[in-house]
Amino acid sequence: MYKYILPLAISFCLNTFAQEKYTAEHDELSTLNDTVKNKKGEVLKEVIITAALQKASIAVGKSNIKPMDLPQSVAVISQATLQNQQVTNLTDILKNTNGVYIMGTTGGYQEEIASRGYQMGSSNTFKNGVRYFNGMPLETSGIDKVEFLKGSAAILFGNVSAGGIVNIITKKPKFDTGADIAISKGSFDNYKTTYDVYGPIGTQKKLAFRINGANAQANSFRIGVSSATNYISPSLLINFKETTSLLIESDYIKDTRTPDFGAGIINYELVSLPRSRFVGISWGYVKSEQASLTATLKHQLSENWDLSFVNALRYYTTDLFANTRPNSPITSMQLNGDWTRGLQRSEAKDNYFFQEVNVKGRWKTGQLEHQILFGIDTDNYKTVTLASTYKNPDKAFKNEYDTVNIFSTDLTTARNDVPNMDKTSLTTAPIKRIGTFVQDLISINKHFKTLIGIRYSYQDTKNNVFTYAVTNPTPKPQSITNTQQYDDAFTPRIGLVFQPNENHTLFASYSTSFVPNAGLDYATKKALEPSIVKQYELGLKNQFFKERLFANLTLYQIENNNLAQTSLIDATYKELSGGTKSQGVEIDLVANPLKGLSIIGGYSFTEIKYTASNIYIIGSQILYMPKNTANLNFNFSFSTGSFKGLNLGLVNNYIGVRYAGRSTNLTTPADPRKPVALADYFQSDATLSYKFHQLTFRGKISNIFNALSYNVHDDNSVNPIAPINYAVTVNYNF
Repeated sequence: MYKYILPLAISFCLNTFAQEKYTAEHDELSTLNDTVKNKKGEVLKEVIITAALQKASIAVGKSNIKPMDLPQSVAVISQATLQNQQVTNLTDILKNTNGVYIMGTTGGYQEEIASRGYQMGSSNTFKNGVRYFNGMPLETSGIDKVEFLKGSAAILFGNVSAGGIVNIITKKPKFDTGADIAISKGSFDNYKTTYDVYGPIGTQKKLAFRINGANAQANSFRIGVSSATNYISPSLLINFKETTSLLIESDYIKDTRTPDFGAGIINYELVSLPRSRFVGISWGYVKSEQASLTATLKHQLSENWDLSFVNALRYYTTDLFANTRPNSPITSMQLNGDWTRGLQRSEAKDNYFFQEVNVKGRWKTGQLEHQILFGIDTDNYKTVTLASTYKNPDKAFKNEYDTVNIFSTDLTTARNDVPNMDKTSLTTAPIKRIGTFVQDLISINKHFKTLIGIRYSYQDTKNNVFTYAVTNPTPKPQSITNTQQYDDAFTPRIGLVFQPNENHTLFASYSTSFVPNAGLDYATKKALEPSIVKQYELGLKNQFFKERLFANLTLYQIENNNLAQTSLIDATYKELSGGTKSQGVEIDLVANPLKGLSIIGGYSFTEIKYTASNIYIIGSQILYMPKNTANLNFNFSFSTGSFKGLNLGLVNNYIGVRYAGRSTNLTTPADPRKPVALADYFQSDATLSYKFHQLTFRGKISNIFNALSYNVHDDNSVNPIAPINYAVTVNYNF
């Protein structure tokens, strides 16, 4: 980490000198700031959307701190970018970020995110500042923008992974009247309609509404795989008075699709099959529903102080009924391609309640300026999971459904009936969390600032497992196992900011986060203490040429020196004997060099390894995490001349070599499992749109070079990326 400090400081000085010299010698570049006229003929400065987004504070930061003042790396993907690139899923969105990437797509129905070497589960994914369940596909038609807060966010959100958080901002009500409808057609029988209606209620500008939604159905490049999605998101804004408003937002999505775990792995090598070949059970399904309701009350207490209160609830349910994953116990692929397919069924329901009160303000103490934030929040989860199993009376392996050969079996003639499943267990896992925090951005003078803060979090986790009788499943389980665990932690953050002028920022920060650990400690026979993760971050933020170029450099190191691992003395216990370290470099570029041209680019290097372990090889790399990722995206809009209304785009994305499968386990030397190498790949998408009055025609070709790669979860869900495909859309707004 520290070996990068000197080069970074040198780079900072050179960039500062170069910017000042260029400004002094080349003021004629100001002509790039094209002007437009309003209805009265008055000259107005051009509004550059990309640049404005880089300057605006992010909602997920809660305190309205400007990105140049924040000692942390942030990224914002605008609605214009999402629309120009015609994104349809989270994978498309992440083509605009570096250091944040897809680490797996289990069953083809999840997009599992990681950042800086750490998985970002549902605790790290937010919609309008409230956690949402990311174990199902994301509908993008209702998104206004997407915010990424990289690195530690524990002080604001409590128990979150160290890699960062994602916050999806949905479209808000408007006092302008309008509507938008679109119809899309794409490869693999992909059909989609979207709608968006908004406007005021009454004439006093006290009430405004918005309703947007989508309906989609599609087959897949995987023959036999299909999906159907319904989405709606109504919202209402109430302005009680100039200082008080209430925003009510709701969100509902229902998704049904065919689970596709791929063909697995043979001898820890990828299976060579046609990309279109599906080897799962044709009647398998995964049904998911998620609904949320959020009410945000904002009140301005005075000129410098305001209060916000968020009250939210979320509900989701999932029902997975399909074949077991390839290479699950007993059903591993044989060398000749024979695969004994088992069955699995799991049903889950979750009720989530969230409340948060924030007070933020500004004041002075002598020469010091303060931008302070106080907050209290609570989370309550009520999760119920029902597991079932199949008992085949004719087989020694009771869960066996049938045996196929993935290379030669005609799956249309394979077994196709839907058998009954027997309930085996019902698990309830209620979680209660409460936290309180305070942070203060102190401006010492116009050049130096410091951000200090601390959070206290308390978490109560219960786990109740009800077991059903083997011979007589009934609604009343026959036995129960209860566990309960209490965790708490203080998570501080401190950051230093140096700004020689308004165009450059050099920052350094230190923060911690905590990870609750399930199980008992071998030494104490008590609940295992949480792991404390430390993060160091050093960065440089620059804006050049009158905010037409933003160039940021970030270095980071994340350490977990007390990783929980299984005890070698007694495997029923655990011990804090492991350790990991993640180190990396990120470069972010956002540019508007010419009128109509926007460029988003970046590169990241991440290396995360075991630094201590009683199970795995010390120094070995953590799986699923590419060391290198990069992106370079262009978009050009014609605003005058014969091509007025035409928009052209190119999206380029690079994912480096990754390793999937299982890490080598030193305690079981006879176990053949090992990491599986996944080759690097480069993918390009091309977009085109043309707006004529109220009509817009859009077209997109994805994966234009037909790159082939895979997303692999462990060694039992191997999902190839889609081949070259197209989509066309007709949009009408009024």
